[in-house]
Amino acid sequence: MTTGDLIGKILQVVIGLVVFAAIVGLLIFLMGRRVGKKRSWWQLLWFLLPAVLLLAVGLVWPAIRTTGLAFQDNAGNFSWDNFVWMFTQPSAIRTLVNTVVWVLLVPTFSTALGLAYAVWIDKSRGEKYYKALVFMPMAISFVGAGIIWRFVYEYRSAGRDQIGLLNAFVVAFGGEPVQWMQTDPINTVLLIVVMIWIQTGFAMVVLSAAIKGIPTEQIEAAMLDGTNPWQRFSNVTVPGIRGALVVVLTTISIATLKVFDIVRTMTGGNFNTSVVANEMYVQAFRASEVGRGSALAVILFLLVIPIVIYNVNILRKQREIR
Repeated sequence: MTTGDLIGKILQVVIGLVVFAAIVGLLIFLMGRRVGKKRSWWQLLWFLLPAVLLLAVGLVWPAIRTTGLAFQDNAGNFSWDNFVWMFTQPSAIRTLVNTVVWVLLVPTFSTALGLAYAVWIDKSRGEKYYKALVFMPMAISFVGAGIIWRFVYEYRSAGRDQIGLLNAFVVAFGGEPVQWMQTDPINTVLLIVVMIWIQTGFAMVVLSAAIKGIPTEQIEAAMLDGTNPWQRFSNVTVPGIRGALVVVLTTISIATLKVFDIVRTMTGGNFNTSVVANEMYVQAFRASEVGRGSALAVILFLLVIPIVIYNVNILRKQREIR
C-alpha cells in the first residue's frame, strides 16, 4: 500500500465519521424542534430509526440472504443438496457431533467450576485478588488463548527437549511425547479445556454477585435449623441464584455454539476437530461452497434460537414473580 492509498483510506474514514456525526446531529436537531403532544412519540421514533436501519442492513438482510443461499446450488437453482450433504457426509456429521460435545461440556464444566470457586472464596480474605486471578483469561482474546495453549500442548519428538508443558510432564514420568493436537478424540477435549478456562471466570463473577444477593436472614435461619454447609448450599444458595445460573448457562452455551477462533488457531479444524462455525468459514471462504457454508450458518442460527427463547422466558417469569 502506497502513502497515497493510506491517505485516501484515512480520508474515507474521516469523511464517514463526519457524515455519521452530521446525520446524528440532524436527527437531534429535528427532535428538538418537534413540539406538542406527539413530541415524545417523534423522539421515540427518531431514536429507534438508526438502530432499526442498522439492524435491517447488518442483521436482517444478511440473514435472509444467507437463508436463500442455503437453498441454492452453485448454479443458483433451488436445491436441498447443501442440507443433504450436511447430514450424510461423515466429515460434516463429525462437525455437528463435535459441536454438540462442545455445547454439552463447556457450559456444564464452566458453570460448575465457576460456582464452586465463587462459593469457596466468598467472604474470604483477599477475595478480590482470587477473583481477578480466575477472571483474567476473560481479558484474553480467543486467538491469544489458543496460542498460549498451543505451547502447553506442543509436541517434540522423543529425545528432544519438550517445550510443551503437557508433554514435559509425560516425559518426566517416563512416557513418550504425544502429538496431542493430532490424536483423535482427545484433541477435541483439549480444545474444550481452553474454552472452559476462559468461561469459568465469567461464570464465577456472575455467580459470586448472585450469591452475595442472597438475604443473610435465609442463611442464618438455615443455620439455626441445624443444617450443614452442603444442605445450605443445595437448599438455600442454589435456589437463590437460579436465575443467574440460567443466564450463565445460556450465555456460555451461545458463545460455545459460535466458537471459531480457538479451533482455527490451534488445529485449523483438522484431525476431526472442526465445529460448525469453523466449517462454515471453510466451506464458504476456502472451498468456495457458499451454499454449504450458508446451510451451516442456518443450522447454527437454529441451534441458538431455542436457547435464547428459553433464556427470555426464564427472565420474564422471574420478573413476573417480583
